[in-house]
Amino acid sequence: MRTFRKVFAVLALLSPVCAFAGSAFDGTWKTDLKQTQESKKPYEFILQNGMFDCKTCVPPFAIKADGQDHPVSGNPYFDTVAVEVVDANTIKTTYKKAGKVTETMSAILAADGKTGRNEYTDSSGSGAPVTGSYEFVRLAPGPAGSHAWSGKWQLSKALRVSDNATTWTWKEADGVLSLSQANGQSYSAKIDGTEAPFQGDPGVTSVKVKIAGNTLEESDLRNGKVVSVMTATVSADGKTLKVVTEDKLRNRTTSWVANKQ
Repeated sequence: MRTFRKVFAVLALLSPVCAFAGSAFDGTWKTDLKQTQESKKPYEFILQNGMFDCKTCVPPFAIKADGQDHPVSGNPYFDTVAVEVVDANTIKTTYKKAGKVTETMSAILAADGKTGRNEYTDSSGSGAPVTGSYEFVRLAPGPAGSHAWSGKWQLSKALRVSDNATTWTWKEADGVLSLSQANGQSYSAKIDGTEAPFQGDPGVTSVKVKIAGNTLEESDLRNGKVVSVMTATVSADGKTLKVVTEDKLRNRTTSWVANKQ
């Protein structure tokens, strides 16, 4: 669910505009998962009477939870979804686009029913698959008689995310910032906010980058519409980045820290 996973699958983050040899952003950076503050806005799912209703997906959808592929429109990362009820505490979801699996997820509830984790493999990009695990904390139960995963949940923390989604390289030269990441995401954009192509993410078609002093702002667009804005500020010693990511589609804000490698 690009719902959860996308929180980190877009870590390809991200004055006077001038041409200079290198910048404070040049180099390879890696996200420190322990210094991430997730959005407090809840996720809500209802699994009941054989139906799975993802109320906070963008766009929302409801399909039969019978393990079969069902069409879902409006999302650039998948066009079918299959929800399988593995047992009383586990749900497996498979996303496909044009018949190809783009993501698999297993939602596993803890014994006390108060927390759960999501184990995923995301193959929607052009590079090697991204894998990871997130922890969720229950905010409210689902309706009587629904599956134990039903209800409202808050994303608590990332337990694990593969290096290809948390490590990236920036290089600035002659007023152009280039990004490369092992998950296949890349761009080369002028630092004056000129729109440029974004490669390797089906949900992002272009990017705008601005650098003012020690702050970089990246706007990711989908067919001309801004879907996320990320602001990264490099520390005085050049060793860390403080980053704020605004998901415009879901109205969620995440803050985190990256360290220079």
